[in-house]
Amino acid sequence: MSLVDELYKRLDEKEDQMIEIRRHFHENPEVSFEEKETAQYIADFYKDLDCDVRTNVGNGYGLVVTIDTGKEGKTLALRADFDALPITEDTGLDFSSKKEGAMHACGHDAHTAYLMVLAQTLIEMKDQLSGKFVIIHQNAEEVAPGGAKSMIEDGALDGVDNIIALHVMTNMPTGGVFYHEGNAHTGRSNFKVKIHGKGGHASSPHQANDTIVAASYFVTEIQSVVSRRLNPFDVGSITIGNFDAAGANNAIQGEVTLGGDVRAMSQEVRDIIEHEVKAKLEGLKNSFGITYDLHYENDYPVAYNDPKVTEFAIKAIKDHPFDQLTEGVDTEQPQPPSDDIAYFLQEVPGLYLWVGAAPKDGEAYPHHHPKFVMDEDAMLIAAKSVAAFIGEYVENNGVE
Repeated sequence: MSLVDELYKRLDEKEDQMIEIRRHFHENPEVSFEEKETAQYIADFYKDLDCDVRTNVGNGYGLVVTIDTGKEGKTLALRADFDALPITEDTGLDFSSKKEGAMHACGHDAHTAYLMVLAQTLIEMKDQLSGKFVIIHQNAEEVAPGGAKSMIEDGALDGVDNIIALHVMTNMPTGGVFYHEGNAHTGRSNFKVKIHGKGGHASSPHQANDTIVAASYFVTEIQSVVSRRLNPFDVGSITIGNFDAAGANNAIQGEVTLGGDVRAMSQEVRDIIEHEVKAKLEGLKNSFGITYDLHYENDYPVAYNDPKVTEFAIKAIKDHPFDQLTEGVDTEQPQPPSDDIAYFLQEVPGLYLWVGAAPKDGEAYPHHHPKFVMDEDAMLIAAKSVAAFIGEYVENNGVE
């Protein structure tokens, strides 16, 4: 039996374990930077296994598990995130969240469950493997600054040659594995603007300086950046997500606060949008006589899938088909959401796969929705896809 076939066999036998672990996490979600019990559960899982476990890595509850086979070879990192979202669940699942205002609405519970069981299997098969495997259980993917960057700074990638990770996707069919070579997830920026004018009585606008009018012009003007300042073949978006100007109907507000979200598929586009936001505000200042305070932050960069690692992984999966891969392996368009896996992919060549997880029955609600439900069959597909990569990686001593 080949190495990959042996991995597949053991993973088949552990599918119920994946589901059990995933449902435990789903019932007991913890939001970003508060994942203390989740991290403890993960650490306890590994405590009696033949591996090295480092806890509290980075800026929170991150864990790094090192599996050293004792034989020469490359070092491969596998990453999964484990934080939940501040959402009240409305799925009606038997294992729904027990915590009001917290929910695994993005599949991170499934990521962690599949990786724990896969790591356990690698430990059991150490005598058939070579090199090292670094299992990165990452905290706080959902909230900037995220956990990835700080885990890197704390040595999570020291000595690592390549990294592979994945995300379950309910907008893709279960039974399929999908990928995009090159820039695969947008980079993200956000900004907060406080506009200062002069308040006054609604009956005497000439004696005031209306910040609501000025801010409204800004909201309208900023929409022209994507349509008139970006190359039509580039990808970028600007969303004004909040506009706070509460007050009485008969009062002119002297201060308005608004916040925006920016996504871009390249650093060049990020730079253009940032320049244009600042230019629009300067124009606003000159046109309306207002002043402003701007906080502009570039956080998660664009996630880049290395072409060689991508080609190697896809060939490995196709060369080792398995029964659950009913929809095959195919390319997909880049995905709009941002993910701090990008920090890892900046440091070492790697790949971020997508595994279809659309539910078999009912509506496929989007990620971050209170009714988000995923097909748990996706976990075994995820585990086997990564196992195929691992098998070829060991046999070839890394990416060819």
